[in-house]
Amino acid sequence: MSAGSPKRCTVAYAGAERSFLWQLDVPADADIAAIIAAARCAAPEAQVPWDDAPVGIFGELRSRAAVPADGDRIELYRPLRADPRTRRRARLAGARR
Repeated sequence: MSAGSPKRCTVAYAGAERSFLWQLDVPADADIAAIIAAARCAAPEAQVPWDDAPVGIFGELRSRAAVPADGDRIELYRPLRADPRTRRRARLAGARR
C-alpha cells in the first residue's frame, strides 16, 4: 500500500443493549484517535463512550496514538460489571455447598 492510498478500518462497540459497527475509509497514516473521531462524525447520535473507553485492535489493548493496518477492527471497550473469574468462583463455591 502506498503512503497516499486510503485504508479501510472498522470501529466496533458493543453496548449492553446494542452493538455498533462502522466501516470507514481513512488515510493510510490515520491513528486510532483519528479513526474514532471519523466514526463519531458518522454516527453523532450513537450512545458510545467515544472519549473515555479503552481501545484495542482485535482484542489487544492499544494506545489511541497507534496506527492500525488496513482491515483492522478498532474496538471500544466498556467496563465489565463483574470480573468473570470472580463470578465463576462464586458459582463453583455455591455448587459445592
